[in-house]
Amino acid sequence: MKATTVVALMAIVACRFSPAQTTDEKDVLQFERDACKAFLDADVAALERVLTPDFTLTLSNGEVNTRADEINELRSRKVHYDVFENYDMLARLYGSNVAVVLGKTRVKGIVDGKPFDRVVQFTDTLIKRDAQWRLAAGHVSRLEQ
Repeated sequence: MKATTVVALMAIVACRFSPAQTTDEKDVLQFERDACKAFLDADVAALERVLTPDFTLTLSNGEVNTRADEINELRSRKVHYDVFENYDMLARLYGSNVAVVLGKTRVKGIVDGKPFDRVVQFTDTLIKRDAQWRLAAGHVSRLEQ
């Protein structure tokens, strides 16, 4: 009986002191999920909406992709995603127009005719323009599986 009481109290304390997500944080995390869907569906129009014109993505190997690189890769069908999913995300807001999101992404699919399946740690920088979140920069580091 005592163990059950201790576990119940620990659960209550953990829930009470865990940070609740604000509406803005929820919006940012939904934006991230929507951006993943654009890649998964190879939806070029959606990707054009979510990436800022000066978007850059720094890859694990140090290469830097631009907005045009990402869009052209999808448009050319060079890459096909079966899975493109963010998880373990944490949103940090800085004022009302800037957010940084940390998390992991699992991507699985085919690139240049070869299958791939990997997990990366990511950091995304978002800005809000015209009341809409946009992805301005990202960085990914490949994790060992």
